[in-house]
Amino acid sequence: MVTIKQIADLCGVSRGTVDRVLNNRGNVKPEKRELILQMAKKLNYTPNPAGKALAAQKSNPVVGILLPSKGIHFFDDVIDSLEKSEKKYEPYGMRVIWQTVRGYDVEEQCRILNELKPKINALIVNPINDPRFVSKLNELIAAGIFVVTINNDVEQADTHYYVGSNYINGGRTMGALLKMIGPDEAHIGVILGSLKLLGHRHRLQGLQESINNIPAYSIIEVIEDNDDNICSYDKTKNMLTAHPEINVLTILSSGGSYGTCRAAISMTDRNFLILVFDTIPTTREMMKSGIIRAAIYQHPHQQGQKAMQLVFDYLVNGIIPERNHYIMNNEIRILENI
Repeated sequence: MVTIKQIADLCGVSRGTVDRVLNNRGNVKPEKRELILQMAKKLNYTPNPAGKALAAQKSNPVVGILLPSKGIHFFDDVIDSLEKSEKKYEPYGMRVIWQTVRGYDVEEQCRILNELKPKINALIVNPINDPRFVSKLNELIAAGIFVVTINNDVEQADTHYYVGSNYINGGRTMGALLKMIGPDEAHIGVILGSLKLLGHRHRLQGLQESINNIPAYSIIEVIEDNDDNICSYDKTKNMLTAHPEINVLTILSSGGSYGTCRAAISMTDRNFLILVFDTIPTTREMMKSGIIRAAIYQHPHQQGQKAMQLVFDYLVNGIIPERNHYIMNNEIRILENI
């Protein structure tokens, strides 16, 4: 096996210089960099996993994970993928500090960021798009912490990386789906988790853009359910009672989708076209029962895997991501392909 020392001797440079080039960190003169890369390629150099593991263990990389996942089954698949990646990277000494919360309390999550800051080298977070939270996030970035936002992003944050779907495209996709299978006149009730989340706002924006040119389509009311089924049931029931003209329900986040569907079922004298995001277990049940017609899927397993890979590559291999956004496709799922 070719070693860094051998490449250094052949190129007439130090082992440190070779290490910086092969791990893409630090400044090396272009001509030396090219020489080292050509020599490594000529000798078919491959990194020594044991050596990388030992180096990583010495640096004690720690990743903080903050997710508002309590009560939201969408995150089950994200967490499953993150946990599998955690076990995969354990031999390299990478350790994870988990923080899961319920809802979108800005003060609570800012407090958690404060607690995590002195303990971590990287952060994977589903963020609240609030100036206070963004300010805390920027403090971490300024302190040298590598930040990846997952499934939701924020505005006006410093350099960080996003893994998730394109929410505006998701809203437009739902609007296009509605135009394909919806009634001639659509009086729409919109249910989403929280307008504090940039993604939920963007989905609403995309939906509105998609149907704006159709006079017979109108959004009657938008409600926030905090991604909670009990809250969603109560608010949806009130909305449907107050607006008997509503015949379409678009659920832009899955946390309260079951509550919304139960409220729709309770209106026994009315029928609704219901479109949702994510294929969580209760959504699949409702699709099999004919309550939900279609769902838009955003690849939660891939989101978790990619976020942890970016963090591992940066902390252990010194690899800076090629781009700032890693976007998963919005895919339409129906009963036949769930």
